Amino acid sequence: MQILLKALLSLIIIFAATALAKRLPAAGGLIATMPLAGALVLVWVYIESGGDRGVMQAFSKGALWGILPSIIFYLVAFSCFRWHRSLAVALSASFAAWGLAALVHLLILK
Repeated sequence: MQILLKALLSLIIIFAATALAKRLPAAGGLIATMPLAGALVLVWVYIESGGDRGVMQAFSKGALWGILPSIIFYLVAFSCFRWHRSLAVALSASFAAWGLAALVHLLILK
């Protein structure tokens, strides 16, 4: 039941951001990057860890520093679209840049 609830809440957020982005692209982008997903994960981690503060702190630290690879992802995507690249190129380049930044993120937080 918990997995179904997690999936349903995630879908609602994705559908809401997508629907809003059709009319107001910038607002849809804001919704998509809001810490809604992070907050949901924080709640689930809290419940599943029994409120273990060490787990919560480690998750929060990882999420905080994880913002940097996400910023790099969107900077690369923005640049690709500005340079009139296709969606496939933009996503490939963005995920590659995110992957490298995420690797650095994991190495630093070890």
